[in-house]
Amino acid sequence: MSGMRAIVGFGRTVLDLSVTEAFYRDGLGFARIAPPEPVPVAQAEAMGLADRRATQLRMRLGGQTVIFLAVDPPGAPYPADPAATDPFFQHLAIPVRDMEAAVAQLARLAPTPISRGGPQQLPASTGGVTAYKFRDPDGHPLELIAFPGGPPAARWRDAPGLFLGIDHSAITVTDLDATLAFLTGPLGLTVAERGLNQGPEQARLDGVEDPQVDVIALEPPVPAPHVELLHYRVPTTDRRQRVGPGDRAATRYIFSATDPEGLSRRLCASGLAPQASADGATVYCAGPDGHGFLFVRA
Repeated sequence: MSGMRAIVGFGRTVLDLSVTEAFYRDGLGFARIAPPEPVPVAQAEAMGLADRRATQLRMRLGGQTVIFLAVDPPGAPYPADPAATDPFFQHLAIPVRDMEAAVAQLARLAPTPISRGGPQQLPASTGGVTAYKFRDPDGHPLELIAFPGGPPAARWRDAPGLFLGIDHSAITVTDLDATLAFLTGPLGLTVAERGLNQGPEQARLDGVEDPQVDVIALEPPVPAPHVELLHYRVPTTDRRQRVGPGDRAATRYIFSATDPEGLSRRLCASGLAPQASADGATVYCAGPDGHGFLFVRA
């Protein structure tokens, strides 16, 4: 058994917590959970940040939490000319009640767009969602998404507000088999859905030419929010830049785990190199493409 229970939050490393808070509050409806505070010692130890001043800001959108991390001295800046095909790409997908109203509110902050030509409605064969991708002040990608119906729309029907929560977080991966083995093996996630997205709407959404991208949804035992994989068959990328937890391109899934120590042993047995806090209650591991996974005792 993996001991995994649920995604309890997401993490992003940023330069300036006040700038980040204003963007997510005013543009996307996030609310502060608490004032900026020191990162818990166990988490700093697991992420290799015990020798740096690490401050976090916890914010929520609906029932989901994002923890923004600032470190001093800061790590590497966000890489120049980022693209959807970069292996450090990780977006947060935010379902919205009204796409036009959501984009209008966001536009007041003039975020950097990823999508070309505004929100895109994908073909029914790939879900029929309407989506729009853009970047926050540090370069981290986000996606607004409106579901046309079915179980995804039903899941968010009763959520209040314009921005409803965080449905999933998607990562771009270069080795699909290795990532699936990691997520379904020691982490125990289950493949819930998979498809191949392509065509002009997908190209405009992702801001790339003629993409063919495998899209795979994986669920923990508590299925929402969930993990999504984006594997670009074309275009491929030569970029292999790894980022550490203190670098501004760093992102993290935060999972609850009933047995972090046992999970750490299973990760080691899978050839990975997890780091644990001194008390063993918190574990951090980089996935096959360097994406961060933080496990905290449930």
